[in-house]
Amino acid sequence: MSVGIHAYGGYVPKTRLQRAAIAAANAWFNPALKGLGRGERAIANWDEDAVTMAVEAARDCLNGGGGGLTGVYLASTSLPFQDRQNAGIVAEALNLGTALQTMDVAGSQRAGTSALATALKVAAGGDRILVTAAEKRRTKAASPLELTTGDAGAAFVVGPMADDGDGIARLRGQATQSTDFIDHYRGQDEAYDYTWEERWIRDEGYLKIIPAATAEALDAAGIEAGAVTHFCFPAAMARVGGMLAKKIGMPAESVRDNLQGTLGEAGCAHPLVMLAHCLEDAKPGEIIVVVGFGQGCDALVFEATDAIAGARPEHGVTGYMARKRADDNYARFLAINDLMVIEQGLRSEVDKQTGLTTHFRNKQMILGLIGGECTACGTLQFPKSNICVNPNCNAVDSQDDHPFSSKVGKLNSYTADRLTYSMDPPAYYGMIQFDEGGRGMLDFTDVEPGRDLQVGEPMRMMFRVKDYDTKRGFRRYFWKATPVNAMEGE
Repeated sequence: MSVGIHAYGGYVPKTRLQRAAIAAANAWFNPALKGLGRGERAIANWDEDAVTMAVEAARDCLNGGGGGLTGVYLASTSLPFQDRQNAGIVAEALNLGTALQTMDVAGSQRAGTSALATALKVAAGGDRILVTAAEKRRTKAASPLELTTGDAGAAFVVGPMADDGDGIARLRGQATQSTDFIDHYRGQDEAYDYTWEERWIRDEGYLKIIPAATAEALDAAGIEAGAVTHFCFPAAMARVGGMLAKKIGMPAESVRDNLQGTLGEAGCAHPLVMLAHCLEDAKPGEIIVVVGFGQGCDALVFEATDAIAGARPEHGVTGYMARKRADDNYARFLAINDLMVIEQGLRSEVDKQTGLTTHFRNKQMILGLIGGECTACGTLQFPKSNICVNPNCNAVDSQDDHPFSSKVGKLNSYTADRLTYSMDPPAYYGMIQFDEGGRGMLDFTDVEPGRDLQVGEPMRMMFRVKDYDTKRGFRRYFWKATPVNAMEGE
C-alpha cells in the first residue's frame, strides 16, 4: 500500500532576536562570536515550549479538521515533562478524542525524522497519524549554539494513499542507518548540550553517514540522485549542504535554504520545518529528499503529487516567518529562558500548586477550550454550565460540548497591568466576545511592546503556558488571545 503526506503545517514564534545583539553582549569574552552575528533567530515567548509550538503547528496543518486520526506523535529533545506524555497534551488541546495512540519521540537530533518514518510505516496498515515536532533548546550564554539555534515546530498528517492522486506527497523510499557517532550530547539532569569539534562532525559524520543513508533511500525509491529537486539538510554549517549534494550526485540547485539566517536551527524539528517549507514551493512530480542526522541518519524520499497545489496550510512556515518582530533586548531573552537570575518581586512568590483532581475534571475546558452550546436555543457560552445564560431560555442541563479554540473574537475590554506579576510585563488581559456567541476573560499574548489595543479589534486564540509551578516542576496550559493583525505581520 502506498503511503504519504496528506497535510502539513508549521509554526515559528513571533520574536526574532538579532544575532548582533548576542554577539555584542558576549564578544568581550569570545570575539569569534562576531562572525556569527549576522541575521536573526526565532525565540519562543516565555509562555511557549515544545508542546505549545507543536499544537500551533498542528492547528496550521489540520486547519480545523482532525477527524479520522488514529495517533499523535510528538518529537522533541526539549519536552517539558519527563514523565507525563507530552503528545497526550497535544491531543487534548486539539480535541482529538481518546481513541488514539500517543507517543513521545526523543533522545536524538533525528527524532523528528524518526517519528515521521515510523508513522509512515504504521500508515501502511491503514492508520492516519499526526506527526508533530518542536524544539525550544536551552543554550549557554556566549556559546555558538546560542546564535545558531532557533525555536520552531512542524506537523504532518500521514496515511495511506490511493492511486487516484489522494495525498500531496507520496513516499517513494526511506532508509535509516544507526551509528553511535557522538557529535554532541546532553547527559541526565544536564541543562545544556556538550558539543564536539565542527570539522570532525563534518568530515566523519555528515560527509560519511548521510551519503550512505541517502543513497540507500534513493535506491529503494528507484530514483537517480540527479533527479532530486529539493534536498532538505538541517544543519547550521555553511556549505556542507552543497558538499553533500555533490558527493551524493544531487544537483547543486536542489539544496534548500536551511533558514539559518532568519530562523536558526530548530533541533530535531528542523528537518520537518524545512520539509514543510519545501512543500509550500514543490510542484507535481518533483522529488524531495529530507534527512535527519543524529547518532546515524534517516533519509526519506517523497514525490509531490498533483494535489499539492490545493493543499496549502493556513499560514505555513512562510506565513509565520512573515509574522515577526525584531528584538535586540538580549537581557529579556536571558530572563525569560531562566538563563539569569532576575528579581521578580513579592507577587511572583505566590504558591502555584495545581490541584490535579480539579485539573482532570476540567481538562476539556482547560486544554481544549471547550464551552457549551444550548440544545434548546443554540446559545454559545464559555465556560459550559448547567443553566443556559440566555435570559429568554435558562434551560437546565441543555449544554452540548462546543469548541472555542478555532473561533475569532472581538476585544470587548482590556487592562495592561503592571501590578500583577508577569514574566513579560505588563500583563495584558480582558474580555473577548466571540463572533458566533459566547465570551471569556482571557490573558493576552504576543502583544507588541507599546502597542495600543483597540476595542473591537479581532483576536485569535493560541495555546500557551498559563503559569509555572517552579517548586514542583509543573506547568499549566490554557488558551490566550492575540491580535489577529499580529498573525498577519502587522
